[in-house]
Amino acid sequence: MAEIKIENLQKAFGDFVAVRDSSITVRDGEFFVMLGPSGCGKTTTLRMIAGLEMPTSGRIYLDGEDVTFKRGSQRDIAFVFQLFALYPHMNVRRNISFPLRMEGLPRREVRARTEEVARMLRIDHLLGRSVNGLSSGDRQRVALGRAIVRRAKAFLMDEPLGALDAEFRELMCGELRLLHDRIRATTVYVTHDQIEAMSMADRICVMDRGEVLQVGPPSEIYARPATRFVAAFIGSPSMNFLPSQGGLDVGATSLRINGAGIAIPRLHETLVHDSAILGVRPEHIRIAETGALKGRVFAVEYMGSRQLITVDTDAGRVRVRAPNTVRADFGETVRLDFESDRLIVFHPETGRALASDLFAEAAHG
Repeated sequence: MAEIKIENLQKAFGDFVAVRDSSITVRDGEFFVMLGPSGCGKTTTLRMIAGLEMPTSGRIYLDGEDVTFKRGSQRDIAFVFQLFALYPHMNVRRNISFPLRMEGLPRREVRARTEEVARMLRIDHLLGRSVNGLSSGDRQRVALGRAIVRRAKAFLMDEPLGALDAEFRELMCGELRLLHDRIRATTVYVTHDQIEAMSMADRICVMDRGEVLQVGPPSEIYARPATRFVAAFIGSPSMNFLPSQGGLDVGATSLRINGAGIAIPRLHETLVHDSAILGVRPEHIRIAETGALKGRVFAVEYMGSRQLITVDTDAGRVRVRAPNTVRADFGETVRLDFESDRLIVFHPETGRALASDLFAEAAHG
């Protein structure tokens, strides 16, 4: 397998810039997920890596070789599409073995590799079946098998589970990750579904409007988002955002929201502005008698062992993830307490997370 490296990659369609000055390295054997909303540039980036689109500028390296302007057939990359793209006139065996037959490999080797992949994907009992009568999950396995059988340097997957229902998607997420762990293939996987990304990725690349906003392990992306967009896009429900009053100096350990002092990780930079945005995950808020922020319970959603409590405050609506032992009734006035070491302060205009002890902790970890 191989490392994939893109440097200052850009793609424009007329006046529209789909991918803007992106630089990413996908490590050898890594399961790398590109995540973002529709139109963010993730699929265009994948297609450029595959050789299906030519970049406007920038470079693409595969296993150290510059493949920027090589055709897809010259890159030794396998591509899995969202809509399976199977050959309806061929059975399962012939669909999986098609790339090997096109390479002119000996019939015995083609048979052996096809059956090995089919066993790995647990569809060996379907080899003689037509693909037309298969379930969506089995058809996706056939599409994966046709990619895997080539033993390419890298596998590129463009929302391969998007056509499956929720139950099949969850099942296939686990199976795809197990498959990756078995073959240790360098894999770039595109999705708009944060649950898929968080459950499968070694590292996630979050994109928006053609730009790479953050690259890191799922735990880092979740706990220390680099921008307000990343913080809002990752997590269900997403992070709460509350406006604060007053500027902040280097070394500040608190800010004010509606006159209440809220402790925060020590800042490493100054915010020359008359406000900031405080970001806090729902699980980092507690309902407590001595909480700094007061509000009224708007809704309570029971979710098994946990509950999601929505509280209206003068600073805005706040969602709290709490044990179901916490009592909170509709219309009740409650006070909210924050886990100070988990809070993030965002710039009100750029949306960038300000440097603090929280991020320094990760850098030295």
